[in-house]
Amino acid sequence: MPRFVGDAQVEPVVRTLLGAIDVGDGGTPEQLAVIDALLAGYWNRSDLTSATLTPFAPADAAAALDDADVRGKTRELMVLLEACRHPLTEAQIERIDSYGRALHEDGKGMVLLRDFVRAGAQQAQADFQRYINDIEDDLAEPALLAEHVGMESVADPGLVDRLRALHELPAGTLGYEYVEFYRRNGIALPGEDAAMPAVFVAHDMCHVIAGYGPTGPEEIALGAMQLCISDDDRHWVQFLGNLAVHEAGFFSNDVVTGKTATLAREGSAALMAEGMRRGSQCTGDFTAMDHLGA
Repeated sequence: MPRFVGDAQVEPVVRTLLGAIDVGDGGTPEQLAVIDALLAGYWNRSDLTSATLTPFAPADAAAALDDADVRGKTRELMVLLEACRHPLTEAQIERIDSYGRALHEDGKGMVLLRDFVRAGAQQAQADFQRYINDIEDDLAEPALLAEHVGMESVADPGLVDRLRALHELPAGTLGYEYVEFYRRNGIALPGEDAAMPAVFVAHDMCHVIAGYGPTGPEEIALGAMQLCISDDDRHWVQFLGNLAVHEAGFFSNDVVTGKTATLAREGSAALMAEGMRRGSQCTGDFTAMDHLGA
């Protein structure tokens, strides 16, 4: 799909983002690095940097961004940058909220991080789980949806056998490489234990197709790529999950342990921006296909 912020909107959007992250310090080094990575790697605007642009105040942002879709995407990018402040503070939450009010924008991401700061990690994790529950059928592998209701966590030897059989396909096929992904990374196949439910089939098929491993930077890059393939609520919630686990660090369970500042690691922000660029160049959404029937 086309980039969700067109060439003419890049500068006002970035000036808005620079204002939104400034709580008296001009933004953190990580936040500024993420903006610069987006400029260079996603928008292909090497003529612009965070250091050469003057931030917009909320009223300036509202006057410059009059398109509803661009305002929505700006809000999402503000959430991304909000998650990149460590520790996330009340001042940053209120600063982002002031821009949200000016743009008449709010949503799941702003609520999630607002609750994280004001009510704690447990509340934020509950928020995210509620968002995931609303789209759980959309996350499932189509061929398994009737057998595996929602995101139930159960061992399933029959599913394991079905997946292992994919390794009998020729090397280079999706099925063969899918099983190789688990073997190479030392990960249990979905169904091998209750911590790896069937919902991971579709997610990890996307890892294989996109060529991303299971590291934190690659999880964020995959989520960014998916968001730019088809910018819908399903992909936005998944990207929020990437941020909750790997950037804000408040989400943990039996499979993942929350970490912070992944995008501060060398090359991580650039990898995310590249994922966005790759996603915008896709002509179809491989995340929603019937991978087992392909």
